[in-house]
Amino acid sequence: MATVVHKRAGVHFPSISAWWPTVVLPTAFAALFAGEPRWVWMWAFAFGIYAGLKWLSFVTFQDRCGANPWRSAAYLILWPGMDAAAFLDTRRRAVPPSGREWVSAAVKVGCGLALLILVVPAVAPHSLFAAGWIGISALCCALHFGLFDLLSLGWRQAGIEAVAIMHAPVRSVSLSEFWGRRWNLAFRDLAHAFVFRPLVGVWGVTSATIAVFVASGLIHDLVISGAAGAGFGWPTLYFLIQAAGLFIERSRLGKRIGLGSGWIGWTFCAIVTIGPVGLLFHRPFIERVAVPMFHVAGLI
Repeated sequence: MATVVHKRAGVHFPSISAWWPTVVLPTAFAALFAGEPRWVWMWAFAFGIYAGLKWLSFVTFQDRCGANPWRSAAYLILWPGMDAAAFLDTRRRAVPPSGREWVSAAVKVGCGLALLILVVPAVAPHSLFAAGWIGISALCCALHFGLFDLLSLGWRQAGIEAVAIMHAPVRSVSLSEFWGRRWNLAFRDLAHAFVFRPLVGVWGVTSATIAVFVASGLIHDLVISGAAGAGFGWPTLYFLIQAAGLFIERSRLGKRIGLGSGWIGWTFCAIVTIGPVGLLFHRPFIERVAVPMFHVAGLI
């Protein structure tokens, strides 16, 4: 593969040949589905962003350790994670999952489907907004926590290291743990490799950390607010609040009162992540995108 990666101070900088799909694919999908319903456009645009970032993670992995074409195709098509080094490294052997892990993943899928099939239709006659919110939460549970967990377990059973994307975030006793080691590790891997590491040596830890949260906010704004055609800036504000909470947690006062550990840290993490979540999945998105999508699905 002819992709050239420049190095500086141990940091890999992908060339344009690696980056262009991250712009071209979302743009192409957005244009192709411009006349479709908002929820269809959202999924298409989100897939374009995902495909571009997936390709970036693949071509910038410098040592594929003998990964064959089948394994490379499996990474690109059959695994939503972004840690190419772990998945493609044939020298690594994953620890087989336990039966308890299989049951846990199946329960998450079941809970998500139960919310979608039973709760959403029951709530819809009373409040479409609440039904839309429950439906989005149910999708997250069934996909990110359930189906993606099952995929991780399947690859681990086959000996391939595919770390679960969601690593029990409810157990986080700090915002640092939540965003750094438990929530959406696929984006965390990308953000660390292509935003934090290149910037930390130039701007410092604080500015590089803010840049990561801004990047996450902008991507969510493009997908969520872009699909709704309103609410622009609210998802980005949500992630700026997360950055502010992280700095408060790491401050001298935050450390003194225990915001980074124990039940105090868990409570602070829950308040900061859940409290402003209405900025992320805002009312225009729920009403213009989520509710119509569940209506088409026959759930509302």
